Amino acid sequence: MSAAAVNAPAADTQSGTRDVVAQAPARAGVRRGLVSAGAKVWPLLAAVGGIVAVWYAVTYLVLSPERRFLLPPLHQVIGTTVGNPNIMGPMLDALGQTVGVALSGLAIAVVLGIGYAVVMVQAGWVEKILYPYAVILQTIPILALTPLIGIWMGYGFSARIVVCVIIALFPMIANTLFGLQSAGPAAHDLFTLNRATRAQRLFKLQFPAALPSIFTGLRNAAGLSVIGAIVGDFFFQQGLPGIGGLLRVYTLRLNMDALFTAIILTALFGVAVFSVFAALDRAVIGRWYGRGAP
Repeated sequence: MSAAAVNAPAADTQSGTRDVVAQAPARAGVRRGLVSAGAKVWPLLAAVGGIVAVWYAVTYLVLSPERRFLLPPLHQVIGTTVGNPNIMGPMLDALGQTVGVALSGLAIAVVLGIGYAVVMVQAGWVEKILYPYAVILQTIPILALTPLIGIWMGYGFSARIVVCVIIALFPMIANTLFGLQSAGPAAHDLFTLNRATRAQRLFKLQFPAALPSIFTGLRNAAGLSVIGAIVGDFFFQQGLPGIGGLLRVYTLRLNMDALFTAIILTALFGVAVFSVFAALDRAVIGRWYGRGAP
């Protein structure tokens, strides 16, 4: 028997061993990924399970059978509405309208908020003049402004966006301003010694220092933009109806199954928007500022 034939099984064994050793880190990485994903998912699942448990407890233990229509059980809500195209069709169309309003209002609020904060950070006296207007806009109840907005701008899509912008604007202004002012005096002195221009100081020092605060404002503004879109839909009925308009109709008709389905869809949309910006936060600056998973 030749030497090559004798050494062939040994070579195959060594090759298989190398393959197993090479696959071990990959398997360990997959396990770590699954454990990390589970650690992030189980609190959400636990929260959803707690909400469902409280829902059923109130339905069957607190409410009498005569008043159970006020909070029908979850399986009844899903069974009555999800498979009914006459309910889910208009509801999904209305949700799409609300999504458009919320995202449009959020985009405008982000641009205006960051721009307003950049103007204020240029000088202390500018901040003293402009910041009170942002505070006043935040403190005026939106329900007091909504009728005026409807009278001035009509009751259609543009008025809903204005309501959304008003609600979502202040978090972007406040958080961006705080972030732009968070760079330390030593860093400013270094830029001064190097004769940096105002634009260089803004884009190379202040904006990088402000990123965590800006993303915090984005997450807050994203949630508020959903609320603003629903408020606008609720009060402004011209044009295509939004989910807020359907909430009003279902409330007036005491259509509780459809009402709770619309509320669930709205909540899921709000969670989705918040989760997108939270994931964007981790992807952009998570490792830099210690927010991301190792």
